Amino acid sequence: MSLDARQWLQQIRQLPLPKKMRIMNVCGGHERSITQAGLRSALPDNIELIPGPGCPVCVCPEEDVYEAIQIALNENVILLAFGDMLRVPVNVRKSEARSLEQARARGADIRPVASPTDVVRIAREHPNKEVVFFAAGFETTTAPVAAMLAEGVPANLLLLLSGRLTWPAVAMLLNSEDPGFDCLVAPGHVATVMGSEEWRFVVEQHNIPAAVAGFNNESLLAAFYSTLRQLLEDKPFLDNCYPELVTEQGNRHAKQHLYNVMQVTDANWRGIGTIPLSGFGLKDAYQAHDARQKYAGYQDDARKRAGEMPPGCDCARVVLGKIYPTECKLYGAACTPRNPIGPCMVSDEGACRIWWSNVRKPAA
Repeated sequence: MSLDARQWLQQIRQLPLPKKMRIMNVCGGHERSITQAGLRSALPDNIELIPGPGCPVCVCPEEDVYEAIQIALNENVILLAFGDMLRVPVNVRKSEARSLEQARARGADIRPVASPTDVVRIAREHPNKEVVFFAAGFETTTAPVAAMLAEGVPANLLLLLSGRLTWPAVAMLLNSEDPGFDCLVAPGHVATVMGSEEWRFVVEQHNIPAAVAGFNNESLLAAFYSTLRQLLEDKPFLDNCYPELVTEQGNRHAKQHLYNVMQVTDANWRGIGTIPLSGFGLKDAYQAHDARQKYAGYQDDARKRAGEMPPGCDCARVVLGKIYPTECKLYGAACTPRNPIGPCMVSDEGACRIWWSNVRKPAA
């Protein structure tokens, strides 16, 4: 019999926790659900919930955003991007466009879209103009983009791809000297596509308790309880607390599109650096739709560096779960949702934006 949120909380409170237990919730969607529901304050004080690297907008490298801005400003194209990407800032002089939103204000034809269906429709509506889709996201976003290409797109549609895999960032943390967490709650939407088995390495290679969770209170609390009990009993295993949508192998059809259209490559993560085999690139058969092939002159290799957050911005450490948003000196002062200095304050899945909206704001 499944339990409701109140019953799961009671189960958690009855656990004999001897010390502070740190649970990393990888997903930005999880962080939003946790903070909106006030789960941190509902849990015992010795349970610490740490937001992790599951915000694609936050880790999209500066050179990709800069490249999209320059193509939009200097070429006769329609540039499309998911809404959050329009406000992501890059480090440029004050006289230059700092974001896609500012580039649009300077006359570039930049439009937000909600899905690949919108992208194909716009490309078909403008057959005599090139349409560039700046596609940034994790597996959940990249799989529909791959399906879009596999099913066939207009010749005038180009893809500026900035896709990332989620698990390599967690693997990087676990391989470091100080991962900073004792248990892991893996993202349900990614596991829906890729399968829960993708996270088995956490248990088998690192002996860390792990559970896949959905986005309601019951699923999240079930995952917290499962991982804490695993830790107490010293019997780590991979638990699926989102069986309604997640299977061991995931969505075979979606994964087949990914494997047929994309190849896995080393990739840069903003403020973190290059993580091996953590990104997606187009296979040779789809190079005709690669915007980087057509507009190679706008790639700025000088921007490919770790620590590329604006001066004073601690987004990278927030993304890696090393500090909470309020520990950044810019949070709530120079950096607010109206004037985001770093990407973590831009996206609805960025920890800084979530905390600003739901947890705490600095006093006026």
